[in-house]
Amino acid sequence: MRVFFLTCLAASLLIGGASIAEPVTNYGLSVFGDLKYGPDFTHFDYVNPDAPKGGIIKLRDTDSFDTVNPFLLKGNAAVINGDKGGDLYFNFTQLMTPSYDEPDAVYGLLAETVTVAESGQWVEFKLRPQARFHDNTPITAEDVAFTFNILKKEGHPRYRMLYRDIIAAKVLDPLNIRFTFRDGALTRDLPYQVATMPILSKASFDNREFAVTTMEPLLGSGPYKIAKMNPGRSITYERVKNHWAENLPVHKGRFNFDTIQVDYYRDRDIALEAFFAGEYDFREEFTSRSWATEYENKPAVKAEFIKRDIFADASLTGLQAFFMNTRREPFQDIRVRKAFNLLFDFEWTNQNLFYGLYERLGSVFENSDMKATGLPSPSELALLTPWEEELPAEIFTTEFKPAETDGSGNIRKQIHAALALFTEAGWTVENKKLVNADGHQMQVEFLLYEQSFTRVINPFILNLERVGIEASVRVIDSASWQNRIRSFDFDIVVRRFPQSQIPGVEQRDWWGSAAADTDGGLNIAGVKNPAVNALIEKIIEAKTRGDLTTAARALDRVLMWNYYMIPQWYKNSHFIAYWDKFGRPNAKKPGFDRAVLHSWWYDQAKADSLASRRGQ
Repeated sequence: MRVFFLTCLAASLLIGGASIAEPVTNYGLSVFGDLKYGPDFTHFDYVNPDAPKGGIIKLRDTDSFDTVNPFLLKGNAAVINGDKGGDLYFNFTQLMTPSYDEPDAVYGLLAETVTVAESGQWVEFKLRPQARFHDNTPITAEDVAFTFNILKKEGHPRYRMLYRDIIAAKVLDPLNIRFTFRDGALTRDLPYQVATMPILSKASFDNREFAVTTMEPLLGSGPYKIAKMNPGRSITYERVKNHWAENLPVHKGRFNFDTIQVDYYRDRDIALEAFFAGEYDFREEFTSRSWATEYENKPAVKAEFIKRDIFADASLTGLQAFFMNTRREPFQDIRVRKAFNLLFDFEWTNQNLFYGLYERLGSVFENSDMKATGLPSPSELALLTPWEEELPAEIFTTEFKPAETDGSGNIRKQIHAALALFTEAGWTVENKKLVNADGHQMQVEFLLYEQSFTRVINPFILNLERVGIEASVRVIDSASWQNRIRSFDFDIVVRRFPQSQIPGVEQRDWWGSAAADTDGGLNIAGVKNPAVNALIEKIIEAKTRGDLTTAARALDRVLMWNYYMIPQWYKNSHFIAYWDKFGRPNAKKPGFDRAVLHSWWYDQAKADSLASRRGQ
């Protein structure tokens, strides 16, 4: 069976009565064989192929940046905040590019065709001869091979995790390259990982180092390039006119703004007021209080200069949680982690701080059929039972649900249950302090880089203090925060990880034991669990959607019942606001991205009308 399914049947050779399948060449890839678009498609359904080019869109980011090299662990890189892909997709070409109305399909961009071995042990790409870097030099197979090797050797540790089973990139000729996979590797996702790799120019590094932070832009080949920077404050991208891929089906109707400007604000409240003043054009609202209370009475909103909308989102919501660092006491004990879960009162928080706009997140794979519900199915039990002695017994007897309160703020029941767990773990209350056998009080620190989130944590801290825990919040600058997270120097931290629509090798980086001690890795909680490792491999080796769903649900149960994190909240929609100067396709928004930078355009007539109404 082929590991990566294509949309046409393999040709066969009859040799001595045996049927031997040949490699298959195609224009697109899908993890499980489903391609929405045929070989002659002219554009994605969610774009307007005749959308005009021009104008500017101004965005905001609430962080800062000190480098424009996004491929390293070092530094805080500038990216285009918002649509999926960010800086990498806009500045750098990929071999293939995703369709955002499909969960797992990619279509040829730099690659004109892709060929996958029937054995799944290699993949070849034939490059388009017209492809060019921004200095008009051709993109060749040598550049692709160089990119793979430099990212794996000197890039961010995540690349070594993603590409660990890809053993070689062989240049066949200037326009053809083959990637070979390790014998015995689970290869289902590997063609996809290679296909979406951003491509760098080999020649551009003849006279510069790769593995250094820099404010000198790297030579790219995407639809945009960096035009100017004000370090830490703003960055401006300009559309590449007559870009080599502009009329390809995968780019038609996309990337319509001549200029994308990203301004950086360190304070969320200041950023919001700047939006109302017209300092930038578009924002997705992530603060429920602001969406509920701070828009309607603003003059620009009342005058309908600013429009608001809610976009449905079919994507996996991603995981947002308080991650407890299990590398440290007291979080090495599952009973302590469970007790902390009991003391977070989501219902009160949602009613009093979030205006009831959120749902409780109760799964690593929330908003999908991969979320574990009910009791394990027979197929899940087949994966879980070999690890039964090492797993919490509840996995086999009880559906996981986060701790729930009545929202009144009275959590006596939860406090009693938490104290019982602390006692089992060797902690007792003495003089209103929760202490261990040595008399040391339990102390925890929440590490943040934004002051605004303290309003969420402070009520949680009050609950922790009620059982005798000394809890505090430390707010530091974003660069210091990044450095401490990369070296796992924290007690509790808030993180959000977007999920792939088809979970695969990235799960090793999030939950695998090897990533727990890799600086810059994403295994924030420090999970080291052999059952988790085994279930991740079952996800990666899944040959059908049914197998994937089964393995994901099993992993979900193990992660949630081990209480490595305190799940927070989610909404399956985008809250957006924008100044009324843009055009949008009549087609339905794609399910897996908000696609503003991928499909909207600057509407000159609307912009002129807006300026007139504002008296400008």
